[in-house]
Formats: sequence, structure tokens, C-alpha cells
Amino acid sequence: MTEHVIGLIWDAWRTRRKGFSAIAQRQRARLADMVTHARANSPYYRELYRDLPDRVERAEQLPVTDKKTLMARFDDWCVDRQITLERAQAFAEDSTLIGERFLGKYTLLTTSGTTGTRGVFVVDDRSMAVTSAMAFRMLTAWLGAVDFIRIVAGGGSMAMVMATGGHLASAVAAARLKTSRGRRLEVLSVHMPLQELVTRLNQFRPVLLAPYASMGALLASEQEGGRLHINPVLLALSAEGLPEGEYDRIARAFKAKVGNSYAATECPFFSYSCEHGWLHVNSDWVVFEPVDAGHLPVPPGEPSHTVLISNLANRVQPILRYDLGDSVLQQAGPCRCGNPLPAIRVQGRSSEVLTFRTDGGDRVTIAPLAFSTVADRTPGLQMFQIVQTGPTSLRVRLQTRGADSDRVWETVQAGIKRLLAEHGLDHVAVERAEESPEQSKGGKFRQVLPLVDSARS
Repeated sequence: MTEHVIGLIWDAWRTRRKGFSAIAQRQRARLADMVTHARANSPYYRELYRDLPDRVERAEQLPVTDKKTLMARFDDWCVDRQITLERAQAFAEDSTLIGERFLGKYTLLTTSGTTGTRGVFVVDDRSMAVTSAMAFRMLTAWLGAVDFIRIVAGGGSMAMVMATGGHLASAVAAARLKTSRGRRLEVLSVHMPLQELVTRLNQFRPVLLAPYASMGALLASEQEGGRLHINPVLLALSAEGLPEGEYDRIARAFKAKVGNSYAATECPFFSYSCEHGWLHVNSDWVVFEPVDAGHLPVPPGEPSHTVLISNLANRVQPILRYDLGDSVLQQAGPCRCGNPLPAIRVQGRSSEVLTFRTDGGDRVTIAPLAFSTVADRTPGLQMFQIVQTGPTSLRVRLQTRGADSDRVWETVQAGIKRLLAEHGLDHVAVERAEESPEQSKGGKFRQVLPLVDSARS
């Protein structure tokens, strides 16, 4: 752990101990510093903020930004003038560079485009250090001294179940962790058939398990059924929301602690869960604003239309008053857990698995994010949406980006069929839809619409 990260951990501990007012003071100072930095060094923000006061301490003074706007102004958005979209995309298209440093000094991450636009994000070392410090805050909130002793006794072995093959945040983190942890880390693809995944986990027997949330629910069912028999100390879930009772079921199945985090590539240290099912926002490092469709504040206790965030750590590619696209509900009063950080619940990230039947009648489930890397690996694909239209049929809605749409479709279709075949589902029909991907009421493009949702799309 670097000296910088230790200093950030110490600062975060002291700030939280001092309570809400100290947290708010830290937030205001960091926001003012970030706005000053952005307008001085980013041509995009210099233009956007030209009419603002010299010092800005409140996020609501800023105009709203979003992924589509920022990506369209990528070269002017970035503070380091060596960074260009052409260079970033060339790096992102090379899978051999996953986990390597972009331009020798940055971390490059991509998103699969669930909000309508594929994002390319450049992260500086300061932001990575803050992410590590907030991860320490999260783990010490979830685990006690006995838990840490059990983890050390188990050799610290960790298994990650995640999308592989692209520069997604989880894949980049796994590549770097593999370098430092070696054999103590097992990286398993969410594409892997469930039976094979269970076999690999039984062989590895991790004390730390980090799957996507929907995959965590599937693995809990395997543990309940006696096919999976591992004894992790902690399951750290991510990427998706689950029905509230599922977290308790997973904890019971594994007799383990279960933690959940809500974050985004744009702000990987956004929040972490407490024992009462709320997510606490690291508001000393991020400003969050639950707002209505007109970007006006929504009071605590009412679901928002979307949430605006300002990342106060990443100085190379400032993200300020950014429309994240998810609906959240902020807790009206103090959380029962005693954490002074604001508490929210996410309304718009509950993903469901797709369920099929094999020719032999067996039930097969595939986690939604298993399909995400199909998009990430397909050149020219801007967005796609899979709609389950029957027990053995899928329709795929495509939106391409300056490419031969027929060729893109052939690549996507082959990728989906390959994934289905790995799960014994060769008989599932995959057809191309004439219509484009459609937005949900919350403004997001869900990549997977299970059968129960098809009539609503």
C-alpha cells in the first residue's frame, strides 16, 4: 500500500469521525478545486464554464453533462493534451493491453454502452489511489477482526467472476490484481457454463468471492443444492441490483458476509452497502444529486428520475454534474447503522437472468452481463439490446457506428450463438430485429430484456 493511499485512508477516517459537517466541508473544498482545475486546463470546460463565478462550491451552479456530450468533445474534454480519442480507441481495441498503462501513466476503461453511448474513460493515479482508500473503508465496514483472521488463514485466496476480454473496469482490475496476487487470484469468466464454473470454484475454494450480483444469486442456488461447496468469508457483489431478500439468501447459503457496492466506471468508488440494506455514498469524494426529469432536486424519501454525480478525484478527465441515468432514493433520516455518509437505494439497476430450457428439459440460466462483452468485442457496434421473445427465442436490436451493419450483425450473432452453445442451448433461435434499441422510462438502454419484460419494451 503506497504512502499516498495510507494518507487518504487516514484522511477519510478522520473526516468520517468528525461527522456530517466535516464531510460536507471536504466535499465543498474538493469541488471548488476540481472546477477551478477543469476550467483552467480543459478546453471543453473552459468554454462551458465561461460565465460562472470565479469560485464554485455548489454543484447546482454547474451545467449538466452526460456521456454522449463528453464523448463528442473527447479531445477537448481531457486535460492532458496528449490524449486523443483516436489514441484511446486504438488502445481499447487491443486486448493484449488490458491492465497496461495508457500513454505510460494512466488507466483506460471502457463501458459497454448501457446508457446509449459506449464510453472511453481515462483515469489518473490520484483517482486510483482514492479508489483503493474507499475500498479499504468499504472492507473495514463489512468485516470484523475475526473475518480478517479467517481471510489470512485461508491464504487470502480470491475468485472474481466477471466479464473478460475487454477494457471493462472489472477486467482491468483483475489483470492488475493477477500481477500482484498470482496464484492467490482466480479470474473466471461470466461466459463460463455454470457447471464448469462450479467445478472451478470447488477446486479453488476462495475465501473471498467477487461475482456480479446476478451470478452471486445463481451460485447461492448451486451452494443450496449441494453442487457448490465452498466456504468464503465474504462475497463482494457488484454491477447489478438484486431483490432485497436475495442478499440475505446468499449470506445464508454461504454462511458468509455479503457486501454490495453501487458504482460506475465514471466513479468506481461511489458507494458501499451497510447491514440495513442501504448504500452509503462516499460523499467526501463524490457529489451526488437525486433530480427529476428537469434536473431539479428531489427530496429524500422520493425516487429520483436520475442522479447527477461529480467525481472529485479524477483530474485528467473531469466528470462534473454528470447524468448517470439511474434512479435513486435517498434515505430521509440518519441510517440505523450509524454511518454519517448519505444513504441511498438504487431503483434502476435490477437486472434479471435469462432462463431457457435445453432439449432435454433442463433449466439453464445465463447472467445478463454474460452478453455485455459480446458488444465490447464487436468493432463498429455502438449499442445492442437482446429481447427474449419466447422460451427458446431471442431478438437482437442493433445500432452501429460507421460500419457495415450486416457484418456487425454477423459478428454479434456468432458471439451470441457461441455463448448459447457453451450452455447447451444450440436450439435457441437468434434473429435480428428491425427496430433499434429502445430506452426504458429511466432513460437507459437495458442490454437484456428477459421474457417477462418483453411486452413492456
